Amino acid sequence: MAANTLLVELGVEELPPSAIDLLSDSLADGIRRGLDESDVTHGAVMAYASPRRLAVQIVELADKQPDREVERRGPALAAAFKEGQPTKAAEGFARSCGVTVDQLIHLETDKGTWLGYREQQRGETTTSLLPAIVDKALTSLPVPKNMRWGSSRVEFSRPVHWLVMLYGHEVVEGESLGLNAGRMTRGHRFHAPEPIELTHADDYLSVLENAWVLADRDKRRERIREQVLAEAEVQDATAVIDEALLVEVSGLVEWPVALTGSFDERFLEVPSECLISSMKANQKYFHLLDADGRLKSLFITIANIDSEDPEQVIQGNQKVIRPRLADAAFFYATDRKRPLADRAPELAGVVFQKQLGSLADKAHRNAEVAAFIAERIGGSAAHARRAAALGKCDLVTEMVLEFPELQGIMGHYYAAQDGEPGQVAQALEEQYLPRFAGDAIPDSDTGKALALADRLDTLTGIFGIGARPSGTKDPFALRRAAIGVLNILVKGELDLDLRELLELAVAQHQTLVDTDKLVDEVLTYMLDRFRAWAHDEGIETEVYLAVRARPVTHPLDFARRLSAVQAFTRRDEAAALAAANKRVSNILAKQANGDVSSIETGLLQEAAEAALYEAVASCRHAVMPLFAEARYHEALDALASLRDPVDAFFDQVMVMADDEAVRCNRLALLASLQALFLEVADIALLQQ
Repeated sequence: MAANTLLVELGVEELPPSAIDLLSDSLADGIRRGLDESDVTHGAVMAYASPRRLAVQIVELADKQPDREVERRGPALAAAFKEGQPTKAAEGFARSCGVTVDQLIHLETDKGTWLGYREQQRGETTTSLLPAIVDKALTSLPVPKNMRWGSSRVEFSRPVHWLVMLYGHEVVEGESLGLNAGRMTRGHRFHAPEPIELTHADDYLSVLENAWVLADRDKRRERIREQVLAEAEVQDATAVIDEALLVEVSGLVEWPVALTGSFDERFLEVPSECLISSMKANQKYFHLLDADGRLKSLFITIANIDSEDPEQVIQGNQKVIRPRLADAAFFYATDRKRPLADRAPELAGVVFQKQLGSLADKAHRNAEVAAFIAERIGGSAAHARRAAALGKCDLVTEMVLEFPELQGIMGHYYAAQDGEPGQVAQALEEQYLPRFAGDAIPDSDTGKALALADRLDTLTGIFGIGARPSGTKDPFALRRAAIGVLNILVKGELDLDLRELLELAVAQHQTLVDTDKLVDEVLTYMLDRFRAWAHDEGIETEVYLAVRARPVTHPLDFARRLSAVQAFTRRDEAAALAAANKRVSNILAKQANGDVSSIETGLLQEAAEAALYEAVASCRHAVMPLFAEARYHEALDALASLRDPVDAFFDQVMVMADDEAVRCNRLALLASLQALFLEVADIALLQQ
């Protein structure tokens, strides 16, 4: 079979930048899936996109499906013939196959013999299959919000204008979204507005680049990055390239050109985060820092045109950014006219959740829990209460109402300017840490206490009203809240009992019922999140299950056990001891009503059982102090020495002896062996 390159391009009006990557990847996946389902072989699949186009290029695409042998099964032989003559069932099957009965074959199966028919089916050409495959891929795209235009009934994210389908040199005749496929594309809206004829699918990227379009998303992003860094170097500054902003800007331009502008230095009196938020959110600018890490009164904008008069473009951007920064300066000046604490009464009018009250109610609950945690970890309960009282006040400031992403940051600034204690001001920002996987945890004791209290209040409250996460629905981000609590407790090395913290958090909700059951439910939910936490830390699922099987409610202790068991699994003795523990667990499970509580040394008849008894006793003496100090790594290393006496015991000793006393004694010995490992985890589960 011959092979060639396929090109599919949909030309559109400017797409939402946040949707481009998803639509581009989905189109490529849809076409790939259609080809695979049709058994058409192909090489690499490349997804390209710009604001005005979605494109897929597939190399080494076979020109047809492979020929294949098709086998059809008809009626059973017993039903196909009577007295040597074909029945109507046999004749009907033959007609459906386009042959006579005597041209049918016998198919032998484990259920008997059947009439059948085999034929060679020629593969269809790829160009005949493509129109349906491409149409299905296009009409199945996950468009965030459809629209219609003109008198057309066609719907898409934006009006569509052209469709290219080329297989090598050949145009693939087809139609989708009201467009007939051809070979005409478009270049840059201003630099190359005339239609461009594509001769071959391989020419796509080079033809468009000559027409002022970088269709390769990755290449366009790297071009922007390089230009921004180069502009910053000219200004003797450091450019801060936020990856999310880079992706968004790349979705706004087809031919990026970086230009540097400036703004009045007086705006630098406003906290830099406010200016940066305004520049990023409103204008999509990259900001610059000086050698000391301070914001410079410069910005880098990415134009979508290579202007003959770039200075005019720069001045236009400077003109636009000035009122934006003036707004930020106004919000800041307005907010500073009142102490942050004066805004606390306003929280009573802001609903946290209808059944759980206002933000003022939440702040009150947070104060009790945060104060308790602060005392436990050696911090200041007074600071924790104050931080909780102020924690949500910045949500009603002008600045945060305009830029919600500044919550906590502005609280920190305003509290510090009001003369609040340093840890209190710092905690107002740290309460939101960690924001995402891998993010830092709060540094201050007050920040840790408030961050924990706030998440525990949300978890217990939302669970208490029955709004638990289900499937992919988690509107209150409870999964993230639970993992945040675990991260703070573990990475902050806070040896706190999660059950105790949940009981205190639940007690602050006066309207919740069945609180004991609620604590158990939330505790189970949170400890189950350790699976995801463990996965992020590179810990195997079996290790998590082994630790989860034990009644551990201190997350720090849980994490230490995970680490120790993970290390234990790398030892040569691990597999044998896990298998032995599995065997012991199975044996003891069948003796639920038996007495296996004590060991009589006088009943140790075999040398192997006596040796195991001595080894277990010796290990117990060595490891119990280690367990008390949570030195699980060392304890499991010591328990690894039990492998040989355990193996010898099972090789040489019959556990279920006829003599009941001997049998019970051996069961007690096994129970004592199992109990040592259960001090850390149920390592029998490592066998799963």
